[in-house]
Amino acid sequence: MTIHLAGDSTVAPTDEGRTSGHAEIPLLGWGDELAALLDVPVRNHAIGGATTASFRAEGRWDALLAELRPGDTVVIQFGHNDQKEPDELAAEGGYSERLARFVGEARANGARPVLATSVERRLFDDAGGLRWSHGPYPAAVRALGHELDVPVLELTAFTRWLYTWLGPEASAALFPHGAAVAAGLVVDDALAKDNTHYTTAGARAVARYVAEALASVDGAHDGEAPLGAWVVQP
Repeated sequence: MTIHLAGDSTVAPTDEGRTSGHAEIPLLGWGDELAALLDVPVRNHAIGGATTASFRAEGRWDALLAELRPGDTVVIQFGHNDQKEPDELAAEGGYSERLARFVGEARANGARPVLATSVERRLFDDAGGLRWSHGPYPAAVRALGHELDVPVLELTAFTRWLYTWLGPEASAALFPHGAAVAAGLVVDDALAKDNTHYTTAGARAVARYVAEALASVDGAHDGEAPLGAWVVQP
């Protein structure tokens, strides 16, 4: 069984430091770290700037389908760039319609589709609150998962919890600008404003959650004996 990933830059492989200008500060998506946390192969088809429309138009979805084998899993996470095209790719319009097609075609090829809500952007306001940056797009994914009986990985909620739990200062280390500052490196204006893309620490944190969520979807540990009767109760 192979896990295939379809998505945008928040899922995509590392840029090996090209964006940050520092080889030691790469920009990468959580998909780049997932294989190290699983004992099954991972094929990361995600690419920066992708929408549910461009991923198909550029032939990336067809390439993914060509590699599918019965029993494979396809994790699908878009939304960051779809919201920039609200006419064609509205949350409850073109975006949901294209996700539904992905789901149907994955199933037709014998694979199991899994939807994921978008990872949140790290946008704290002056009062320290985390802004919501995806509007109705995560809700559209949840609704589609319910409608089509598809598992949904709740990455919006997880990343919102992660950033707020760490706080505005500590959460910066999950992103290239924070890692660069911590290393005493120069941060240009473009990098300083990037609160969307991860460095290795951020990608690994989200990938760890994805790995655990997929294990839960698989029911990997459902047969384990409960330990409640063995521990000392307070």
